[in-house]
Amino acid sequence: MKKLLIVLVVLLGGIISAFALSANSHEDNSVAGPFEDVVGAIKQGDVSGLSRYLDNNVEINIGGKANSYSKAQAEIILKDFFSKNQVKSFELVHQGGETSRFGIGNLATSGGNYRLSFFLQKKGGSMVLNELRFESK
Repeated sequence: MKKLLIVLVVLLGGIISAFALSANSHEDNSVAGPFEDVVGAIKQGDVSGLSRYLDNNVEINIGGKANSYSKAQAEIILKDFFSKNQVKSFELVHQGGETSRFGIGNLATSGGNYRLSFFLQKKGGSMVLNELRFESK
């Protein structure tokens, strides 16, 4: 009887531990979202990562030249920018919002330093990137 009780306690402890580990790993996976994905894509100069979130129309301002572009045009503009300006680092210095999110950071590239602002807006059931501003420092 004593052996059976010990076996049950060990099995129950193992099940509880496995459940706790599973719950913790699930929480870690749910931390990343569109905002974090966009920050990661900026840090890598990854236009494909950014394009996943581009709205159908995106306002892009590079060095004071602003225009509204279709998603396809925005991808071309961003590919051109990041091909001429390889990312060295991106430091997010300010962020905010809940249903709409924004981030402001310092982008260091091979072609110069920029203050980068981006805006994500809830549209339907997802977040879309609808504005990017690259201001020369």
